Amino acid sequence: MKRALAVVVLILCVAALASAQTLTPAERERAAKYLESTKQAVLDATAYLSEAQWNFKPAPDRWSVAEVTEHIAAAEDLLRGMIVSKVMTAPPRPSGENVTAIDDMVLASIPDRTHKAQAPDSLKPTNRFGSPQGSLKHFIESRQQTLDFLNQHDDLRAHALDSPLGKKLDGYEWVLFVAAHSERHTKQINEVKADPNFPKK
Repeated sequence: MKRALAVVVLILCVAALASAQTLTPAERERAAKYLESTKQAVLDATAYLSEAQWNFKPAPDRWSVAEVTEHIAAAEDLLRGMIVSKVMTAPPRPSGENVTAIDDMVLASIPDRTHKAQAPDSLKPTNRFGSPQGSLKHFIESRQQTLDFLNQHDDLRAHALDSPLGKKLDGYEWVLFVAAHSERHTKQINEVKADPNFPKK
């Protein structure tokens, strides 16, 4: 009898763990809407720019709108590739952590431009997409791949990897990170456009 009870308890525990690690429809919808809204924000911020406006640099050590856009597109690939190859093969996150609080931390911290960060060499602009329009095209295609990845995986909560935020982020939180990263750099684009010397046309 005791053995049968122990088996039942074990099955219930495993089921509860699996349930906790399965993405909910509300979580998926939240991330999908964020991916879409931040994509649109990039497109809106770069719409109808002239060549002079694309290439204007507020200072020699600052990026142009074209360079920021290229960085956004390149980072989308790199971050999603890391999720697929590293996060989704990592161990589960430590038990007892408040995932909702960590979700919210990603959404608050990554777009915050008061804390500046230096891009790694692999994500510095090199005109790898040939033109600003090439960067935008690549970004739109890459963002769709990120959205497809979100929609095709229910186990994004099942694995977690170290992050620059000092917390392990699970696959879902890294998807939020991708969208938040583009939000962060859309703010950078708007900072360039707000420069008093930004070309009028």
